[in-house]
Amino acid sequence: MSNDLKGKAESGLSPAVWRPIANILATCITLVAVGWALGVPRMLGISYYPQQILAVILGLSMAVAFVSMPLRRSALRDRLPWYDAVAAIACLGAVGYIVLYYPQMVNLIFMGPMNIWLPGVIMTLLLLEALRRATGWALVIIISVFLLYALFGNLVPGRMQGRAQSFEVLAGYMALDSNGILGIPMAVAGTVVVAFILFGQLLNVSGGSNFFTDAALLVMGRFRGGAMKIAVLASALFGSVSGSAVANVVGTGVVTIPLIKRDGYPSHKAGAIEAVASTGGQLMPPVMGAAAFLMAEFLGVPYTNIVLAALAPSLLYYVALFIQADLEAAKLGISSVPKSRIPPRSEVLTGLHFLFAFVVLMYALFSLNWQPERAAMAAAASVIVTSLVLGYRKARPGLDTIIGAVPKTGFSVVEILLISGASGIVIGVLNVTGLSFNLTYALVQIGAGSMIALLALSALVCIVLGMGLPTLGVYVLLAALVAPALIQTGIEPIAAHLYVLYFGMMSMITPPIAMAAFAAASIARAAPMATGFAAMRFGWSAYVIPVLFVFSPSLLMIGAPLQIGLALFTAVIGVWLVSAALAGFMAERMTPFVRVLFGSFGMLALLPAGMFDGAWISDLVGVAGGLALIVTSFLRAARKSEEA
Repeated sequence: MSNDLKGKAESGLSPAVWRPIANILATCITLVAVGWALGVPRMLGISYYPQQILAVILGLSMAVAFVSMPLRRSALRDRLPWYDAVAAIACLGAVGYIVLYYPQMVNLIFMGPMNIWLPGVIMTLLLLEALRRATGWALVIIISVFLLYALFGNLVPGRMQGRAQSFEVLAGYMALDSNGILGIPMAVAGTVVVAFILFGQLLNVSGGSNFFTDAALLVMGRFRGGAMKIAVLASALFGSVSGSAVANVVGTGVVTIPLIKRDGYPSHKAGAIEAVASTGGQLMPPVMGAAAFLMAEFLGVPYTNIVLAALAPSLLYYVALFIQADLEAAKLGISSVPKSRIPPRSEVLTGLHFLFAFVVLMYALFSLNWQPERAAMAAAASVIVTSLVLGYRKARPGLDTIIGAVPKTGFSVVEILLISGASGIVIGVLNVTGLSFNLTYALVQIGAGSMIALLALSALVCIVLGMGLPTLGVYVLLAALVAPALIQTGIEPIAAHLYVLYFGMMSMITPPIAMAAFAAASIARAAPMATGFAAMRFGWSAYVIPVLFVFSPSLLMIGAPLQIGLALFTAVIGVWLVSAALAGFMAERMTPFVRVLFGSFGMLALLPAGMFDGAWISDLVGVAGGLALIVTSFLRAARKSEEA
């Protein structure tokens, strides 16, 4: 290497300088967000606009992105080049100016003076570049299309024509208005999400994640296909607080996928099981993913309502995965995990105190009616106390380890905060141009002709828009573009939002761009597309259940107790039958004809009794026929065993 090239390669700040700066910025993100969630500014008598605090959090997140993430995502960061240092300073400068002068600036947005649009342009452009570094081009391109529509929407022909905005007004509106970058998504991410990610980080550093994996081994390891069941249970627990399906796959999959393969599952099926289990973690109460908190804000209902509504569908999702993977284990002749790999019960029981944190969380949410962020902070405090006092498996975390969770949380939430800020751009464009009304009207016209057509089109839009996008970005897009049309046609609002969330999440396991499945495939060293299609089969219930709860909200705990109980009972039977049909095994291998019978009776049993007049008859036929098939299968297997 020539001296000139060597000098260029070594230019910039060394890691000894930029890493402490990044740690300080990440720590500030967590401390500011937690302080705001706990109401510290109000306690100190400081008056402020919420957007000022959000701007501080976003500015810090953008600065962390430029300091810690290189220009090319595939590159490794060694030295901090001058242009990234300038970009980080520009982020803090532009956002700092907005924070200081926000009260004077907010009333002048539509006048478009230079002191408003210039920091707005800087903030928007730097946000998009930081987002590109964090998540890639997909979301940046989509948001850029929305911005172009806001500038030139008047040129779009037909029903989709919008109100064009000048770039001065648009820049100020995006940067300052509560419907723009500093809107609801940022407010939720800056309080609730940061609090729950801190809770998850504290569980991780204190040994809680090891406890849940060990507990899964202890509980499920002695059954056939035990490694698979461990993966499902561990991923469901970890996924509800991880905030990302891909992060969940990577976090738990490095342990569980090799275990599943060692048991005898083919590589692509091992990856598929982990991908489906990880994706469902964000649909599983009590924590769920970041999108659930945002859903509560959009619907204007307590978070506990979302938890109760999501409970039955998420349980059916995991029941389907569990049964199907279990029957695959039976078909492949996979036995239990060797006893040598199962941790001693006495050691695992020393971690039961980690469950106390979830008791605190549930009590604060449901009994005290606390805001989710306050409940998460109470649970986090309980983790700190119990882990320092009791530890896990004769090991206690040091105080420095606990403190280290603060900057780790800051780094972990940067991507979510950037996505949330960028999502505000989409909401802002929908509001300022009238696109939201135009799109809703177009979809409602389709729905007026056929509800099935509207649901099918909406599901397709959800999956296509979700491909390649992170979870939170998927939900914000769908909640703004698709959910209003479903609500306008008479669908329950909570059912509409859960519908788009489910199909948006299914983009994570639906080829051709199935991010969670492909991440699992890389760990399993399996073919990505084969893993994706296997994941679709294991996650089949998530493509069916949303349609059912749209037509019959009893699956969302809405209705009379007897009706809800009956719907859940028949749905579990239906899930069992269809899962068996897909696995091709019950007590013995099935012929193609028997698989069709199992699947047909299963679908009949899945239909909720209140879905249409006389639906109870289909339930009765499905349950009776399915149970008869199950009994016949076991009797035939027993007879063959005796003859052998």
